Amino acid sequence: MDHFNRLVSEQLVTMEKLLYLQGELERCQQIEVELLALQKETDLASIQTEIRIMKQELKEIQSIFEKQTEEVINSYREMDLTPSI
Repeated sequence: MDHFNRLVSEQLVTMEKLLYLQGELERCQQIEVELLALQKETDLASIQTEIRIMKQELKEIQSIFEKQTEEVINSYREMDLTPSI
């Protein structure tokens, strides 16, 4: 059960990072739209770089989250298959 709880806790931390990064990505994309409208090329390039970096981080965190989900499921199945004493 401790292993399961640890996995779930880790997954919650990852989910928090995931949600934060998704929010930041949306915020930056909105800024990108505004900067495009204002034609500020220097600022636009900077925010586009930030968006690319965040998209890559988001991919990595999503991959970690998926792996953690598999671990949680496997841990739960192992707990469920282990006879209670």
